[in-house]
Amino acid sequence: MGYAQLVIGPAGSGKSTYCSSLYQHCETLGRSIHIVNLDPAAENFNYPVVMYIRELISLDDVMEELGLGPNGGLIYCMEHLEENLDEWLAEELDYYLDDDYLVFDCPGQIELFSHVPMLRNFVEHLKRKNFNVCGVYLLDSQFIADVTKFVSGCMASLSAMVQLELPHVNILSKMDLVTSKRDVENYLDPEPRFLLSELNEWIAPWFKKLNKSLIEQVDEYSMVSFIPINLRRKAGHKHIDCQGFTSYITPFDLLSGIQYALAQIDNCIQYGEDADMRDFDADNDDDA
Repeated sequence: MGYAQLVIGPAGSGKSTYCSSLYQHCETLGRSIHIVNLDPAAENFNYPVVMYIRELISLDDVMEELGLGPNGGLIYCMEHLEENLDEWLAEELDYYLDDDYLVFDCPGQIELFSHVPMLRNFVEHLKRKNFNVCGVYLLDSQFIADVTKFVSGCMASLSAMVQLELPHVNILSKMDLVTSKRDVENYLDPEPRFLLSELNEWIAPWFKKLNKSLIEQVDEYSMVSFIPINLRRKAGHKHIDCQGFTSYITPFDLLSGIQYALAQIDNCIQYGEDADMRDFDADNDDDA
């Protein structure tokens, strides 16, 4: 049994920064994870990679040879990856099966995890290779600037969850950009009634039925819970909150968010439970 995170979200939401910080955190714990970069346009990243899609195909080559733009070229690259799942990817995955933990850093083009089937087929391939997979959806903290952005972000996340049919963890990234503590408290785990009330204040009255339907969808799929993570602050730096109080950032402040997120993800994919069951069975065999 292998384990995997599929890190998705809009462009600029901090996916690569999350992968880099996760790798450093696990390295500190003495825990092994392997990161795979699936972005054919990415050339530089702050983590070691074990698989890199540009070894198979690159966006620059596709744009030059086929005359495609960035978006069309990226879709072409991902479709090419899909065509090579049973060759290039299968061969690479053969090295990472038993209890290995892979993190896939995906491109930020929203079509890939909203309606284009490529990533879904990719996930099905991982499942056939006996991987437990969790979708990790990153949303920029600027989406809590107002309720319309927040609901829009929730619906995009819901679309990805339905399309991929995976256990799903939502992360609110770039928390260093949030200036109001009230915004954080109101949107991390909000009541549906609060969202509906705020939405009705922002949007014209004739959209009230639509607003109610949107909030019901968000509530039904439990899409109103986000884990906040701030990966850009450094330990020892001063932090002045919105009321003017000064505090110093500790290493625990930096790790608590990613520790909690990793624990939630591990629980979704049952990481560690299979090893515990094998140890339990081995102990029973010895006793017998």
